[in-house]
Parts: sequence; C-alpha cells; structure tokens
Amino acid sequence: MNEPHPKVAEALASLAITHEIIPCDSAYADTAEFCREYGYPLETSANTIIVTSTRGVKLYSACLVQASTKLDVNHVVKRLMGASRLSFASADETRELTGMEIGGVTAFGLPPGLALYADEALKSQPYIIVGSGNRISKVKMAPGELAKIPNCSFIDDLSIA
Repeated sequence: MNEPHPKVAEALASLAITHEIIPCDSAYADTAEFCREYGYPLETSANTIIVTSTRGVKLYSACLVQASTKLDVNHVVKRLMGASRLSFASADETRELTGMEIGGVTAFGLPPGLALYADEALKSQPYIIVGSGNRISKVKMAPGELAKIPNCSFIDDLSIA
C-alpha cells in the first residue's frame, strides 16, 4: 500500500523509468530522518526543491540536489532562471504547484514546462533516492534515469557543500 502518488506513478511508467519503490513510515519521510532510520547514506538521497522569483513575473523551477549539499540559489539558479531575486517556494506554493506532499516532492509528475535542474554531481552516485509525491514511499533509481525527463537539464555546480 506504499504506492507513489498517482501522477508520480504515471510519470514513472510513461517515461519507462527503471526504479524500485521503498516503503517508509510517514514519520521518517523527511530526508535526514529517512536516511537515519533506514540506513541509507545522505549523499545518495536527493531533494527536489521548488524555487520561485520574488520580483516581476512569477517564475518557478524545480532543482534536484544531493541531500548532503545545499542548492546554490543566489548564483547558479538565479542565472538559470534569469531572475533578480529568488526564494524557496513556501510549503503552500509547493503543494499548489506540484500537488505533492511536503517531504515527498519529486522530479516526477511535475507540471509540464516547469524547468527541472539536476545537479551533475548526482551522476557520481551508484543510485539516488527521491520522493514519490507522498510521505509513505520513496523512489530508488540510477541517477541517469533522470535524463528521461524531457525538461531535465544536468547542471554543473548546482549545489555547494
């Protein structure tokens, strides 16, 4: 019963993503707690972070970085989005934009046309674990599977240590 969010499951199937579903207790859905509880290294988990512009026309992007790093919002993402000021989207904005639960937001099943930037460093991992759109499961896969997402771009130095 620990299936991914329906639109995430649909995206995984339609993109032919080779993956494994890992069930998890919703109390441990946040990345650090998940890794600690289930024994996965933090660097193999990847967080999908929704970023928004704070001036002018409202712009959004999704960024995927290793959980052991921080997203370089003020330099790299600002350049990629062409915005003068950026912020992390609020939990409400994230839910509204993605339809996913906080703690389960993932690169799969995002709105069409939303830019997805994935850190090139993810490719150095033997596998990555990402959200499944809910708090009761995760998706484990080879990082190269992300390249099957049409609007995904791998970006050097998207994160900082």
